[in-house]
Amino acid sequence: MPNHIVLFEPQIPANTGNISRTCAGTNTHLHLIKPLGFETDDKHLKRAGLDYWNEVEITYHESLEAFIEYSKEGKLYLISKFANKIYSDEDFTDTTIDHYFIFGKETTGLPKPFMRKYEEDCLRIPMNDEHVRSLNLSNTANILIFEALRQQNFPDLELTHAYENDKLK
Repeated sequence: MPNHIVLFEPQIPANTGNISRTCAGTNTHLHLIKPLGFETDDKHLKRAGLDYWNEVEITYHESLEAFIEYSKEGKLYLISKFANKIYSDEDFTDTTIDHYFIFGKETTGLPKPFMRKYEEDCLRIPMNDEHVRSLNLSNTANILIFEALRQQNFPDLELTHAYENDKLK
């Protein structure tokens, strides 16, 4: 899997649930950097309707530093409204390296020192900053992962689907 979604200290279980569904449907590895703002035990997952959680490759990291050590061979992309580069201008076609799309905590984003250290790796989605503080985390993750997959020609994904009784066969 060359594509990875990384959530730094996620707080809202519904966002993580939506993102994990996207990961399950796109063969994307999900990384969760602790502490989490919710439990991921079976009882909590079933209550949230996340019956596909077992279909997602998930790696938990104890800290941002531990994640950086884990991902050092890959390419980091920090997603932030404070970035100067637009996500669609980036080239994600190299499938020989791992692409890590890092999203910050819903309330505060990514730590400022971390953002400054990796300023050249920051990407943004164009938006009207006057009307909204930020876009929804799960929507933003979807935009980024599908742009990477589009550039990679949607590897190992079903591009068309026909039902057995479909008259369009």
